[in-house]
Formats: sequence, C-alpha cells, structure tokens
Amino acid sequence: MEIDLHLHSTASDGTASPTEVVRAAIEGRLDAIALTDHDTVGGVEEARAAAQGHAIEVITGLEVSSTWEGGEIHILGYFVDVANPELLAHGEFARTRRTERMKGMIERLGEQGVEVAFEAVLAEAGYAESNLGRPHLARAMVGAGHTTSVPEAFDRYIGNDHPAYIPTSLGDPEEALRLIQEAGGVPVWAHPPVEHLDALLPRLIRGGLKGIEVYRPRNSRDRVLLLERVARSTGLVMSGGSDWHGPDDGPLGAFRLDSRDVGKLLELGGL
Repeated sequence: MEIDLHLHSTASDGTASPTEVVRAAIEGRLDAIALTDHDTVGGVEEARAAAQGHAIEVITGLEVSSTWEGGEIHILGYFVDVANPELLAHGEFARTRRTERMKGMIERLGEQGVEVAFEAVLAEAGYAESNLGRPHLARAMVGAGHTTSVPEAFDRYIGNDHPAYIPTSLGDPEEALRLIQEAGGVPVWAHPPVEHLDALLPRLIRGGLKGIEVYRPRNSRDRVLLLERVARSTGLVMSGGSDWHGPDDGPLGAFRLDSRDVGKLLELGGL
C-alpha cells in the first residue's frame, strides 16, 4: 500500500480543496492519505466523502501548532475523532488567534515599508479565511509585487528568523499532546528539528508522544538515518509525508511511502 501521511488543503493553508486533494491522490495512485490541516479537522469530512467509491483511504488527522522557546513545534494527530468537542473548540480558538497573528505580521511588514492589505490575505485564503497562515500572506505579497514567489516571501520577510514573524502561540507542546490524545489520536512530532531533539524529545515522550516524522522529500539520507535511530532507541513509531500544500509543490504521489515503512503507526490506528 502506497501512502502519504502529511497533506494540507484549503481548510488551512493549502491551495487545493479537500475534494481536490483526494482527486490528486487518486491520480497519483496513492492508496491512503492523511489530511493534516493546521489546527483544524474542518476538511476531513469533505475529503472522506470525496473518497467514497474510490480505492483510497482517508485517515483523519490534523497538525497542532504549539510554541516552545519562542519557536513553533508542530504535533501531528492521526486517527482523531473529528467530532471531539475539545478538538472543535481548539479549532475555533486557533482561528481567532491566527487572525490576530496575521494582523500583527501585516503591521510589522508595514513598518518595513512592505504594505499588504488584510483583505488581500483573506482573498488568498478563500473559504479558509478564518484559519489564516503564512502561505496566505506570502501569496498576497506575491500579488502585491513585493516578491516573485512564495519561497522568496519566506526567505526575505516572514520566515522564522525575520522581524515580521510572530509565532502562532496556541499553547505549549504538552497541551498539543493532550488535545490529540483526548480526541483518541496518535501524536507524532512533525518535521522535528534535529537541534531540539536532545532537549525536547524526553519532555514530549513524558507527555505521551507516540511517534516522530522521519520520512520527508527534503530530508537528507543522513537525517533519515538519524531519525530512524532515534525512533528505534526510544520506541517511537515512524511516520512520513510530503507536507504537500498544493500543485505548486509538484504532483501528489511524487513522494510516497510503502505502508511497511510506517506499519507500526498504522497498527496503532487499527489499519
């Protein structure tokens, strides 16, 4: 079975609707996907409906944002109950916080002479206008002529090390872990920064972490080997995915995993 366990849609900061994500996955000959939008499960039901009648499995999921030492730590939650009240309440809180954060980042850009209208960011978000992310801002910056591409916007203005950056600040990593576990999900550390492994991993494991994301298209072989060793030494399951946000990232299915690579994670979810 060929799978991709890290995809985003217009329910958060992707450019393809949940239905379009499923269609792209079918065209890419994937057998299973996980829709892991940022801090929301709002697109999962649409994706599952789009998968009806097709030979593809849609795993419920989301990517929960948290803050640690001024930076963002993301925890993927797989096999969550999309009707869980705590999960839905988190989604509402996240939407409010993301709107406040976006206005703050726009203000900071303006102080640098980079004028971006909040309405332009909303237009880029489409029906996800209440769950705003930096890719929406980056696309608005391209539209305003400040940059020529989304990567350039991150590299020059809104990346983590730039003055306009503001963390999402939705809670600490333990809160993210609790949220996922209360919703019946399996928490997995998304794209773990190697420099934070020693300091943060023991803390996350004490909080209930079950896995780490090992396999990604941009991971070097050395990084993969390191993360595999960490997973084996700690008893964590391994996950992976493309972190696909839409067609600009290439065709869905270009990166894929064999289910045997993440078999222990799938077993935890009952697959």
